[in-house]
Amino acid sequence: MKRNGAFACLLLFLMAWTGPAFAVLPGEALPDPALEARARALSAELRCMVCQNQSIDLSDAELAHDLRLIVRERLKAGDTDEQVLDYVVSRYGEFVLLKPRLNVRNALLWGTPVLILLAGGLFVVLMAGKRRKTRPETLTSTESAALDEILRR
Repeated sequence: MKRNGAFACLLLFLMAWTGPAFAVLPGEALPDPALEARARALSAELRCMVCQNQSIDLSDAELAHDLRLIVRERLKAGDTDEQVLDYVVSRYGEFVLLKPRLNVRNALLWGTPVLILLAGGLFVVLMAGKRRKTRPETLTSTESAALDEILRR
């Protein structure tokens, strides 16, 4: 039994030790290591439109393969990283970016919950302060006499 446990631990260690299996095919790699490193970095920022939660660098989908080729072609043509991303976004939309760019729509989307929480907190603080300021009204002389009468009974 100990032997099986040791084997299982060894197998688990070996599985954890292996890195991610990149889907980049050997024929896709650029001969220039600097360009290839840039292509890999850009590929890690782009979403596979088929898998949706994977970068095109990790995806085996055909569309991811096409996107990797487009990135490499644009880099070979002399585009900067930003120009490559702009080109891909212009063709596939903002959703293709794994980390969306900050713009008015995104700021509104991410900022609205924060604004609602701040407004709610401000409302609670103001209401708590208002409650402390209000004092109970004193009884009039007729009300006080009526209360005394009730309490005597």
